Amino acid sequence: MLSLSELGNRLKEAREAKGLTLEELQEITKIQIRYLVGIEEGNYSMMPGKFYTRAFIKQYAEAVDLVPEELFEEYKDEVPTTANDELPQNLSRVNSRRSLDGASSKVFDILPTILIAILVLAVAFLVWYFWYAKDSNPDKQSNNDTEQNSVYMKSDALNEKEQEKATDENANKDEKKVVEEEEKKVEEEKTKQEITKKETEGRTTTYEVENAEKFVVKLVSTGKVWVDIQNGKNYSFFQGILEKDGSDTKEVDLSKETEAHVIIGNSQVDVFVNDEKLELGDSSSRQDLVIKYAKEE
Repeated sequence: MLSLSELGNRLKEAREAKGLTLEELQEITKIQIRYLVGIEEGNYSMMPGKFYTRAFIKQYAEAVDLVPEELFEEYKDEVPTTANDELPQNLSRVNSRRSLDGASSKVFDILPTILIAILVLAVAFLVWYFWYAKDSNPDKQSNNDTEQNSVYMKSDALNEKEQEKATDENANKDEKKVVEEEEKKVEEEKTKQEITKKETEGRTTTYEVENAEKFVVKLVSTGKVWVDIQNGKNYSFFQGILEKDGSDTKEVDLSKETEAHVIIGNSQVDVFVNDEKLELGDSSSRQDLVIKYAKEE
């Protein structure tokens, strides 16, 4: 049985061999110092959970050039195994959504029947009303017929010049509409954004975004993953865990920046720039994405 300090001592020795302080390691991994100290001392009870413990150990190991998988295998009796602690909560959330969806579905199922019934009643009322009015007041019906004939006569009296004018106006409207649609199509093609994958060096891949009016980065999880979204000056806009159910997303507007750095713990996430999905490398470990934004003039 391994002591609680063997893995921590191994990591600490690797850190000191690289000449890194805890503060410098915090800057690299974005993990708080108190958690780094807890890892070195083997004090996992202070961690926010088993999943975070393994994730933090993995980040620590990669930062000091150790292979996380080998450490987990060598110290498997010490490293806590993950458990699906959030399963009941997730199931409750799914059940609630299904209940709401079921209630909404029942309302929409009976809605067409209600509308049809209202329409039938309205038609029946109109038929009854007109027939009753016609039978009870013949003089009124006669007057209505006279007024209707007068309308037809006025309509027939429209001169040819007015008809030609109406035809010309409609033709002009159609022509103007066609021109506007063509101009809109040309403008959209002109300003369509382009995302180019420039190069991949080690675990870092560089992209370039051009012809874009905005710069919005969105992450959509496909599994539980640790992510960090920074600008080109290493300022972090978001750092944390995205859940594994695929519905957890994080969106950051970087339109005022010229560069973004996205660090992901593994490949279980989709990355979008202005709703266009990036082509990521095939990797089960950490990836660093550098996205350069060329603002429109």
